[in-house]
Amino acid sequence: MDALALIAAEPGRAALFLDVDGVLAPIVPRPEDSSVPAGTRHELARLAQRYALVACVTGRTGDVARAIVGVDGLRYIGQHGLELDPAAAAWADRVHAFARAWPWPWQECKPLTAAYHYRLAPDEATARVELEAVATAALAEGLHTRWGRMVLEVLPPVEATKGTAVRHLLDESGLRRALYAGDDTTDLDGFAALDGLDAAVRVAVVSAEGPSELGERADLILGSTEAFVELLRQL
Repeated sequence: MDALALIAAEPGRAALFLDVDGVLAPIVPRPEDSSVPAGTRHELARLAQRYALVACVTGRTGDVARAIVGVDGLRYIGQHGLELDPAAAAWADRVHAFARAWPWPWQECKPLTAAYHYRLAPDEATARVELEAVATAALAEGLHTRWGRMVLEVLPPVEATKGTAVRHLLDESGLRRALYAGDDTTDLDGFAALDGLDAAVRVAVVSAEGPSELGERADLILGSTEAFVELLRQL
């Protein structure tokens, strides 16, 4: 029995870890307009009743992710796992001060991080060059940076990732079978967190904007959020 079939056969012994934007919700020009389709919500509600754990692991804050997904019975872990690390809060003021010192037309300040989006920039290549300077300045301030799909994130210098969040939830639950679905660079850490499990399935929802490494590391490659909800229906 392959790993996906093994996970689906005994859902009470398995976990599903799902990114939100680009996996459950289609990517949109303005992050605040993101929403999960009703059909996907229906499947998530059903899966929450079947599986030992269904968790949304996202760059959004946990509260915002909960509002976007709109399904009870799921675990919501926000800001790429930073919400699980108490050390991150001590850096929040410095991250926010940096964001004020380096403003950006499409800046999004979160409780622990600052995001510099450039999807709406008139010239994406020029915007990327300008944000390289922001990234350099953030590193000089002792902060960490991370590039994603049309976004630069400035974050606390702590070792918290989607991977550490997944490992935390697996250790907490004692589960040894899991599926992880993602669409961006940060999801590579989530993929790696499944290494060594009894059954692991890594799902990449690919796009022209996403990293090629995601598809290379994946066990299953899908081309859209619509294709991903079809997979959910099989679980």
